[in-house]
Amino acid sequence: PSAVDMARIKAEFLARYYEVHGTPARARFFGHSASLSRLGSGIAAPLSNAVLRSRAGRKLTGRLFGLSPRRTLPALANVPFETWWRRRPAGGAGIHGEVVLLVDPLTNYNYPAVGQAAVEFLEAVGVRVADAIAIDDGRAAFSKGLIGRARRLARSAVARLTATAEAGTLLIGLEPSSTLTLRDEYFYLLPGDRRVGTIARQTRTFEEFVCELDDRTTLQNRFTDAERRVLLHGHCHQKALIGTGPSRRALSLPRGYVVEEIDSGCCGMAGSFGYEADHYELSMKMAERRLLPAIRSADERTLIAAAGVSCRQQIADGTGRVALHPAEILRDALSHQGRRAGV
Repeated sequence: PSAVDMARIKAEFLARYYEVHGTPARARFFGHSASLSRLGSGIAAPLSNAVLRSRAGRKLTGRLFGLSPRRTLPALANVPFETWWRRRPAGGAGIHGEVVLLVDPLTNYNYPAVGQAAVEFLEAVGVRVADAIAIDDGRAAFSKGLIGRARRLARSAVARLTATAEAGTLLIGLEPSSTLTLRDEYFYLLPGDRRVGTIARQTRTFEEFVCELDDRTTLQNRFTDAERRVLLHGHCHQKALIGTGPSRRALSLPRGYVVEEIDSGCCGMAGSFGYEADHYELSMKMAERRLLPAIRSADERTLIAAAGVSCRQQIADGTGRVALHPAEILRDALSHQGRRAGV
């Protein structure tokens, strides 16, 4: 209500505090998480995961970075999304145009299945995924007050994305915080850079693009007629900038899907906040206010939808239920006829 950007104030405060007092190891750990994930994924993933999930590994991350031993860091992928993308056969010509997929670090190194679901859905409904560009958008560094690093990463991302945006191709993102950083924080990190505006105008969340596509070509007949209940939890960054309307509409496209949004506020994770030992109890109290009870009361056939990685992690830790990205839900809801129609 006061129109104050608290996330930006926090980042600026931390940056100036670190200049005087030094940057703590925890901030460096999360701020460099994409680089660490790149080193630990792929062929190194089995060893990396075994170490991080062992009792000794949790004790070590607790001692070095102040992480809660009651949290489980996201598993590193044996086959990162980039590797899967390079190996797959080229997609066909899209009858409804083409897009470029924005691959954030979490999709790339931890949850490649979400990126794969997005590609499979888009191609099935007649959209060609012309390319998938993996970037470290700098969101993690910015949130931990590493503004210099975030600015360098933003410059690198803008350099890689400008040609695509200037050509008029839409950039479709999957992780709300990463996607919306390109539309918000980049104006602050790179003031006066005209390329930022071009990229912002061409960037969409997955759900926003699905709604735009439905406006151009009716998608309802592509889906199964099965009836399912969908419980939706919106990501805070998403709620603040674009709202959850696109998510609700996209998930309602299958005629038999009834979408109910949980009035849950923040899930309590807030990026790395919920992983930190000194914030764990507060994080769980926030989740227990409405989110976790609503999910526990849902039957097993109810689908749990959450676009944010940290939100899905909180749900898994608090209830044992698997929450799905909207791309996974919509891909799985396609009928056989709907899949064939996009080929």
